This record gives sequence, C-alpha cells and structure tokens, in this order.
Amino acid sequence: MILYAFLLLIGISLAGGMESGIIGGKEAIPHSRPYMASIQIKNKHHICGGMLIRKDYVLTAAHCFNRSDYSGQDHLEVVLGAHNVKKDEKSQQRIPVIKYIPHSKFERKNESNNDYSYDIMLLKLKNNAKLNTFVKVMPLPKKNGKTPANVKCYIAGWGLINPKAVVGSNVLREVALKLQENSECERMWQHYFNSERMLCGVSDGKHAFCQGDSGSPLICNSKPQGIVSYTYDGNCANIEYPQAYVNISYFLPWIKKKIG
Repeated sequence: MILYAFLLLIGISLAGGMESGIIGGKEAIPHSRPYMASIQIKNKHHICGGMLIRKDYVLTAAHCFNRSDYSGQDHLEVVLGAHNVKKDEKSQQRIPVIKYIPHSKFERKNESNNDYSYDIMLLKLKNNAKLNTFVKVMPLPKKNGKTPANVKCYIAGWGLINPKAVVGSNVLREVALKLQENSECERMWQHYFNSERMLCGVSDGKHAFCQGDSGSPLICNSKPQGIVSYTYDGNCANIEYPQAYVNISYFLPWIKKKIG
C-alpha cells in the first residue's frame, strides 16, 4: 500500500496500493465499461485503474507512479478491454506506457509535500488503442461545472470485496456511490482537501473504493467527474471520514494542453 508519512499522521491511505478494492459492490457486466483501463507492472500485477480518454492517452491518479519505486520509463503497461485481469482474454489490448505526465504541482522531490488536490496524471501509450466493442474512449466533460451533492455515481475496479481481504477480485466490480457537499470533507480533512479541485464522497460504511482503485473514474450522470484519490487508512469503509476524488472538470484546460 502506498503511504506517505504526512498522510499517516491524519490517517489518510492512498487508494493506489498493490491491491485493489470495491467495497459493497457487484461484478460488472463483462465489457459494460469499455473505457476502463487496468494499469499494471510488467509482471501483470494490477496496481491502479484508469480511463481511456483518447486512443493514445489514459487518465489516472498521479500517486500511482512513484519514480523512486522503479527504474526506466517502460515499467508500466495499460491493459484495455479486460474483464478478468488474471486471464489473457482475446478482448484485451496490452500497451506499454512511454510517457508519464503527472501534474507539476503534485510531482515534487519531497513526496511528503505533495498537494493531493493535484493527484492527476496522463499516461501516453506507445501505440494507439484499437477501438471496438470492448475498448472505447470516454469523452471528458465539456466544461468546468459543479457536480451536485447526492447525485448517484459509480466507480469500478479490480479487487478486494472487503477491507480485510488479502486477495483481490479477478473480475471488474462496480459500486454505486453518492457525493456530498465539499464542506464536509473540508471539515474532516481540513487543509488536505481543496473544494475547488476535489469532490467529496459519502461515507456510509457499506459502499466504498479501496487500495488499488486509485485513478479509476467516478462516473456521474454517464459522465466522468472525478478520479479516485484517497481514503481513510486501514478502513476503506470508514463512516466518519469521507473519501476524496480529484475533480476532472477543473483540470480540463491542463488535460487539453498536455494532449494537444
């Protein structure tokens, strides 16, 4: 699990650990979310989720890539068109990552100073994805708009079905979640939460993302609104502390600038 010292002090756990998790969800209909990407180390181990936003770019969380953990620029691969990540399905496309573009305000030499309201990253693929029934691009929001509280949203990922599990699910799972006013996250997370650049989830103790789901998109009203970022350390279904997402619409100008 990827943890940094300053986050441990207040009990934050980044969701991009070496296992993944959807708490309180169900198995997704195979290939019903063709925009989903499994970000893997070359030993085919899933570490993060992501979303195909162009044939050659995947959007994910910046903390999924820590340069100090790896050598070279070709250690990560993106798997598209997957339902069972432990099988070599005919629908799958495995494409190496050739360029990592984390937001410059997140990428710093001293990781304890990272601003997690900038926890966003683009992955440039070595080859264009072949779009078909199993692999499709998810269009981004057209403008920076506010996502209302209490709207029903969805996230999907590969992994744990409860916080105490040690083996993740092989198949893609999904869960319905709700958002709440950002003021609640500001109250609980204080200066670690930025209401302009982040979205605040509802903590009901039954439905949540968990370690390994970082980078997965939060889909509200059929549109991607957030990126899974962080949760409470040691208990993904913590009732007291809301889960946090990066607000995609805020970063639209940055995304467009980077991918041209």
